[in-house]
Amino acid sequence: MEAVHTPVLLEETLYYLAPRKEGELMVDATLGEGGHSDAFLRRFPGLSIAGVDADEEIQKRARERLAEFTGRVRFYKRWSQEFFSDYPPELEAPDTILFDLGISLFHYETSGRGFSFLKDEYLDMRLDTSRGKTAADLLASLSEKDMADLFYTNAGERYSRRIAGAICAVRKRSPITTTAALAHIVAGAVPAKYRHFPIHPATKTFQSIRMAINNEADNLPALLEGALQKLKTGGRLGVISFHSGEDRTVKHFFREKSRFASPDAPICKNGGYRVTILTRKPVAAGREECRNNPPSRSAKLRVVEKIHDTGVEP
Repeated sequence: MEAVHTPVLLEETLYYLAPRKEGELMVDATLGEGGHSDAFLRRFPGLSIAGVDADEEIQKRARERLAEFTGRVRFYKRWSQEFFSDYPPELEAPDTILFDLGISLFHYETSGRGFSFLKDEYLDMRLDTSRGKTAADLLASLSEKDMADLFYTNAGERYSRRIAGAICAVRKRSPITTTAALAHIVAGAVPAKYRHFPIHPATKTFQSIRMAINNEADNLPALLEGALQKLKTGGRLGVISFHSGEDRTVKHFFREKSRFASPDAPICKNGGYRVTILTRKPVAAGREECRNNPPSRSAKLRVVEKIHDTGVEP
């Protein structure tokens, strides 16, 4: 039986992003297999959803999962940033926007694109296979320094230099094109004790390459800005991230947009809006969810509410 993706922090997301009136529109900006959207549509009968995903294959799965909600959900095959920069004219401004920055179980288990070191597949890692370079291309072209910087910056890999050096030594002899080959190189580059940790030693290397291939880290601030620009005043934006770098970016972005939010302080213009932070600390999964749904162990949810600026600039 094929595994079904279980959305992380589901109850927490339903709580913070629950509609506050009938007829609201929610943009699920990272639709994936439709897990969060399915729960929102079932829980809130008056809600409609615009589901956005650049991966045509996974969107087909979401369409099947959400087929019973015909008339309440529309599908858009686009990158989220493109969706908000060229917002569909048939849609009103959204009341709620959700970003789940994780990778679906489909990509790890079924896509065959090399997202997982547990399978021997070609190193592709593209979410949209119609554009961009593959992971194999990236490993063949990066300098050793740039590769080490990538592993450290994107995923905080402490042995980034050792791993980059090992990859560059191997590629001089033959191209690195499969997940098994890459995982073997990484495992051999780290200290022996590191190979026996609960987390596979190649986890951060694979994560950092995937992020680079899909421009995940570089696009995040612009993505959040575009979403907040389209969000209705009084609307809420929730972001679920899965590693410290992403969460730090989201935290700093939200803090900047909430500056001078007290009634007594001058208002700092942010393109005509500011935000109130609803989650002073990131919301994390409880012990039971971590046990039943392992990807939730690193998940963090942050939520803000958009406020219209009416004051003068400081």
